[in-house]
Amino acid sequence: MIEIKDIHGEVLVIMQEATSLKGANLEGANLKGANLKGANLEGADLQGANLEGAYLYRADLQGTDLEGAYLKGAYLKGANLKGADLQGADLEGAYLYRADLRGANLKGADLQGADLQGADLQRDNLKGANLKGADLQGANLEGANLYRANLEGANLYRAYLSDASLRGAYLKGANLYKANLYRANLEGSYLYKANLRGANLRGANLEGADLEGAYIKFALVRDAKNAVDKLIDSNWKV
Repeated sequence: MIEIKDIHGEVLVIMQEATSLKGANLEGANLKGANLKGANLEGADLQGANLEGAYLYRADLQGTDLEGAYLKGAYLKGANLKGADLQGADLEGAYLYRADLRGANLKGADLQGADLQGADLQRDNLKGANLKGADLQGANLEGANLYRANLEGANLYRAYLSDASLRGAYLKGANLYKANLYRANLEGSYLYKANLRGANLRGANLEGADLEGAYIKFALVRDAKNAVDKLIDSNWKV
């Protein structure tokens, strides 16, 4: 049995199982630790809701309003978050393995230490998001907006970042081994001691980027703006 409470502890809904909450108004609801496996929450209003540690395996959250929601440590493996509004949401340590986040708004969201392996984040707004230490191995970030995002120590091994905007992004110590950064905009980004070994930087914009101490052996840099000046002492392929 699931009890859904508001921020004052008052019971809003009592359910035997969370099958369909499509379009439900659950603003500020307390769903901490709730079992919402496979639940249909499409288009629901969960602004400011507490979903800490909630089990949302394969849940349908398409178009859901989760602005400012608390999802710390939530289990969202395979969840459908396509087009969801997660602006300012707290997803620290959340498990989002192979989650569908296409077109989601994650502006200013906290994804520190989150597991986003194989997640689909195409065209997402991640402006100013905190992805410090996040695992984005094999994630699809094609065309994503990561302007001034914090990716310090993040794992982006084989991540797909073609046409992504990483202007002013903080990538200190990030692992970009074999990442695809084709035509990515890295203008003014901070890549101190980042691992770019075998990365595809063809057509990328590196104007004003700080690559001090970065490991760029065997990186592909053909047609990358300002690459020759910055990588002159490195071993790369063209």
